[in-house]
Amino acid sequence: MKKVFLNTLFLMLSIISFAQTSDISISVSDAETDGPLLGATVYFEELEKGAVTDFDGIATFTEIPNGNQTVKISYVGFKTIETTIEVGTKKEFSFKLESGGNELDEVVIQSSRSTRTVRKIPTRIEFIGAEELGEKAVMNPTNISMVLRESTGIQMQQTSLSSGNTNIRIQGLDGRYTQLLRDGFPLYGGFSSGLSILQIPPLDLQQFEIIKGSSSTLYGGGAIAGLINMVSKTPDEEPSLDIMLTQTQALGSTANVFYSKRNEKFGVSLYSSGHYQKAYDPEDDGFSNLPKTTSLSFNPKFFYYPSEKTTFWIGLNGTYDDRIGGDIIKIESGENGIHQYTEENLSKRLSSQAVYETQIDSVSSLNIKNSISFFDRKLSITDFSFDGKQTNTFTEINYQKASKKTDWIFGANLYTSNFDENDNATLQRDQTDVTYGAFVNNIYDVSDSWILETGLRADYNTDFGFFPLPRISLLYKNDSGFSSRIGGGLGYKIPDIFTEEAEYISFENVLAIDKSALKAERSYGVNFDVNYQTRLFDAVGFSVNQLFYVSAINNGLLLNSTDDGFFMFENATDKIISKGAETNIKFTYKDFRWFLNYALIDTKLNYLAGNPQKPLTAKHNAGSVLMYESDKWRIGYETFYTGKQFLSNGTETTDFITMGLLLMRNFKFGSAFVNFENFTDRRQSRFSPLVLPPHDNPEFPEIYAPTDGFIFSVGVIIKPFGNEDED
Repeated sequence: MKKVFLNTLFLMLSIISFAQTSDISISVSDAETDGPLLGATVYFEELEKGAVTDFDGIATFTEIPNGNQTVKISYVGFKTIETTIEVGTKKEFSFKLESGGNELDEVVIQSSRSTRTVRKIPTRIEFIGAEELGEKAVMNPTNISMVLRESTGIQMQQTSLSSGNTNIRIQGLDGRYTQLLRDGFPLYGGFSSGLSILQIPPLDLQQFEIIKGSSSTLYGGGAIAGLINMVSKTPDEEPSLDIMLTQTQALGSTANVFYSKRNEKFGVSLYSSGHYQKAYDPEDDGFSNLPKTTSLSFNPKFFYYPSEKTTFWIGLNGTYDDRIGGDIIKIESGENGIHQYTEENLSKRLSSQAVYETQIDSVSSLNIKNSISFFDRKLSITDFSFDGKQTNTFTEINYQKASKKTDWIFGANLYTSNFDENDNATLQRDQTDVTYGAFVNNIYDVSDSWILETGLRADYNTDFGFFPLPRISLLYKNDSGFSSRIGGGLGYKIPDIFTEEAEYISFENVLAIDKSALKAERSYGVNFDVNYQTRLFDAVGFSVNQLFYVSAINNGLLLNSTDDGFFMFENATDKIISKGAETNIKFTYKDFRWFLNYALIDTKLNYLAGNPQKPLTAKHNAGSVLMYESDKWRIGYETFYTGKQFLSNGTETTDFITMGLLLMRNFKFGSAFVNFENFTDRRQSRFSPLVLPPHDNPEFPEIYAPTDGFIFSVGVIIKPFGNEDED
């Protein structure tokens, strides 16, 4: 009898146990289109059970315990849902995801001049957010060169060993073909271009937006290779204070401070930066690889919010920068015997910005902006100096209107540039340019999958005439994580003397621009890319972007020598053609991210016999970045490969690999970090000389590799109001 009772009890317990689990299905669809989402991840974290939705948007599970269970549903490009379901009450559950969960989709891209997110903009835009900017600020707190150097297809070309002057190259094209913007304002062109990258600290920047290929339709002349728009941080109701202190083993010290706060009607952001670098000579050859530098920057902004729909802000930016490089003994002790050569760049900058933005109604807005920039620079080498002042102004008004399927932008602007060389100079190379522009841009949703963007700008320069600039882009996207863009447009560049070639020879004996003999540079370009995002397994995210591009420049501006020892500018007789491909791959797993990239840059100078590769342009470049990020730790390991290059004399250089390691620990008060930049100490002096004799009047070969070598830095970021990632 007892045995029968035990068997019966065991059977009843088995039935009860079996009844406590259920087989269920969860369907996931797009809230906007109501279509099923293939590849969405459905995960029960407590049960460590997950599945990916099938073609019909359905994920199935067996033996899920009855009762309340927390489920997390995510899909690339959509907002993640974390909710509780009661298992056992029904067999099928349905959820709709709203677009915007991906970081790129949540952010409105300002460089597009539209209020749309990345996912719905036909123009291809690369986005660098606050998190990655924070990492790069740790690696290099003095300027933004680190942010740009590690972006696929972008090269930071150093033009001077002594001063460190650096230009940005996008897809193999010279720095003058890239337009730098800050909050939509043209930034640091002309005489300041070689120093511009070195004078923009990253701590007060919220995001970077990079458009590769001709963007002149949106922003006017100069954006032939592309544009880079840096978006500043804006004040929030919660006060923010960041204090960043950094010290390097190369005797460089940097302090950055950023504060912001707003209330209902007013807001303020204050940023200041100070940097001191002692002359640094890692190979002990008597010449500096890093110049002695004293740099100070101050940038206050004041915001006024008269209503919820209107914002008015004004900003002022001031920079003092003195850098002197060359013979170490002369820098430290003064001229003595053969110790005579130095190069000094003393520059002062003052610029203002004023912006008025108002939402007229629910679908239209008006924006008015103005900036005035004053730049004073003196470049001095042995027995020669180049001294001048440049004043730029920019004024724009634009009107935007959006409907359910169409966005319109209408605008007009005025840009002036005036360079005034010191009156004591032998060669007077003063230049004034005035350009009027008007533009219209339209984005139209042809269907849920197809979006078309068209634009037209008409610029008139008082010396070089009219420039009609059309452009067109087409986007295809679907719900399976696939999208593709194709686009193209025209561009132009007004000639001035501030080219990389002229900077390399310190503008000595360079003749003024002859506007009657020279033509403006003109360009056309096309790019095509495909993008795919999915989940490889329950917790592994994967995305790949493949870009193909071609750009051509007519009337390229060349600096040629004359019979009497001078240098004059002429237009090239044939095209400069840059074509290539960029591959970007990303894997994510829990707190790990792995980025892989490759760039093929094939830039040919068709105006020279044999159509040679452009000097100082590596045809093959690749990189790998592995990041671990948790609430407490941020660890990054980077590897970058730079392929062989050609010098101007046809000599082929060696290829090389650089590596970096970042360790950061978050605390309640802020963060502490150490950074090992180029820790394998790859530098050009290991491959070929950086300085050629004689010592008192040296020659400097072209720069194709890092010059400073291994840099070790330590620092802290102090957040008195608390750290977001607390211990």
